[in-house]
Amino acid sequence: MSFFKSAALGLTAVGLSLGLAYSAQADVLPATNLEFNQLTHPLTQQKDFFNTVMPIGWSVGTAGADGSLTYVGEQGSEGYTGTGGNIYPVYTNPGFSVTVPAGTNFFQADGNPQYENTIFQTITGLTAGTTYTLQFQQAAGQQVGFSGETHEQWLVYLGKGGISVSCGSTSCTPVVPTGNLEQDSTLMTTPSEMNIDWNSVTLSFTPTAADLTGGSAVLTFLAWGDMGSTTNLPPTVFLQGVNTTPVVPEPATLSVLGVGLLGLGAVMMRRRAKQGGAAA
Repeated sequence: MSFFKSAALGLTAVGLSLGLAYSAQADVLPATNLEFNQLTHPLTQQKDFFNTVMPIGWSVGTAGADGSLTYVGEQGSEGYTGTGGNIYPVYTNPGFSVTVPAGTNFFQADGNPQYENTIFQTITGLTAGTTYTLQFQQAAGQQVGFSGETHEQWLVYLGKGGISVSCGSTSCTPVVPTGNLEQDSTLMTTPSEMNIDWNSVTLSFTPTAADLTGGSAVLTFLAWGDMGSTTNLPPTVFLQGVNTTPVVPEPATLSVLGVGLLGLGAVMMRRRAKQGGAAA
C-alpha cells in the first residue's frame, strides 16, 4: 500500500471519528437555562416561589389547581423552610448531596397533581427524524409533618405543548394533546419521612414533522407523584439541569484523534525506513 493511500485511509478514519463525535454532540436537545441560574428577579432567600423569580426562558402552565407550589432554590437548600408563606420544608434524611456543578439552582414542585404545575419552554432549530437526548438530575422528598411512602418522577413532553391535568375525587391523569412525545424519568420510591438523593436521568426524543411547528417544539416538565393519587402525603420532586452541548471534543474523541495521528506517524516512519534501505 502506498504512503499516500495509507495516509488517506488514516485521515479518513480520523475524520469519521470526529464526524461521529460531532453528530453525537449536535443531537443534544438545546434546552436553555435548565440550571435555573438566569432569573428575571434575583432570589431574596435561599428558596423562593417560581413565579416570583421567573427563570428566563421558562413559562408556567395551568396544569394544577395551585401553581404557587413551585419553587426555585440554591443547591444545598432543598430542605430550606424559608420565610415566604407556603415554602414548605422537606425531610432531609439521608440528605441531598452535591452532584452537579457548584452554583446550579434547582426547581422544586409539589407532586400531588392537585397542587402542581407545568413549566415549559419553546426550543427552536429541531429537525424531524433526529434523535435528541435530554439529561438532568432529579431528587425527591416528603413534606415535613407528613408520613407514608411516596413515589415521584418527572413526566417530560416534547412537541406541541398544552399539557394539563384532569382530576377526579381520588386520582388525576395528564391531558396530552396530539403531537406530543412523552418520556418519563425513573420512578423514585421515597420511604416515609425521608428523601431520595440526586440521581441522573437521560431521555431521548425523536420528533416527527407532526410534533414540530416550523422546526420548533415545546419542552414541558410535569412533576408526578404517587401515580396521580390525590391523597396529600405529599410527594415533592426536584430538578437540576446538566443538558449542555460540549464546546470542545470530549477526552474520548481526543484519544481517537491521537491514535489516528500516531498511526499516520508510524506509516511515515516505515516509508522513510524503506526509502533509506533502498538508497543503501
